Amino acid sequence: MRILIVLDHPYTLASAADVPHRRSFTAAVAAAAIRGAEAAGHDVDLVDLAADGFAPAMTAADLAAWRQAHVVDPQVAEYQRRLLAADHLVFAFPVWWEAMPAATKGFLDRVLTKGVLFDELPGAKGNPFRPLMPRLAGVTVLSVMTTPDKAYRWWYRDPLTKILFKGTFGKIGVKNLTWVNYDKVAARTPEQRERLLRDTEARFARLSPTTVSPTPAPASAPTPTASRSSSPAPAAAPSPSPERAAPRSR
Repeated sequence: MRILIVLDHPYTLASAADVPHRRSFTAAVAAAAIRGAEAAGHDVDLVDLAADGFAPAMTAADLAAWRQAHVVDPQVAEYQRRLLAADHLVFAFPVWWEAMPAATKGFLDRVLTKGVLFDELPGAKGNPFRPLMPRLAGVTVLSVMTTPDKAYRWWYRDPLTKILFKGTFGKIGVKNLTWVNYDKVAARTPEQRERLLRDTEARFARLSPTTVSPTPAPASAPTPTASRSSSPAPAAAPSPSPERAAPRSR
């Protein structure tokens, strides 16, 4: 199985190493996922957005091309080619101001081109969107935050799953949507963080292929129910700040 991992952190995957002031728990989570997937014999393709210098803002030329079902940026075209070859897509990013960083949102805006990766059927009743990614059988989101998981779900109403699942991949018909949330990372001990990384490695070592099967057009827009896995920890107060001092940066 081919797994495409999209990492969004300014420090890049290199910050997975535990080096003070240049370390990121998000990168460590992505590295653990890679180790687990490769140990299981999967083919892993990493898109490191910061290392690639990906520009998230859609330009006028981008939008004009998007409306004509093509792209003008060779980097975006390359990302599309790699996504079309993927059986499973993974996003790994920190949560800032209760949402994903700009590069992840820009990946959705610029890479998911209508007519290339999904289509909109004219005159369709109900949900008109259909995926054009024949191999993609599932999407997993690995999010890292200081906010407690319960507060994020019930107070903030988990905007991540609304944007990435209900509003994007579920909307265009991708099934098997999974959210794994690493909450309250600033309050965790080194031992707790290491356990989370081992759990992540084991999760991806267990990841098995899922067959994509065509489905009939739904009568209304789908409202996917994402499976959720959150990490246990004692309660802590949510922080509205995009950064908080911690032994390892998000």
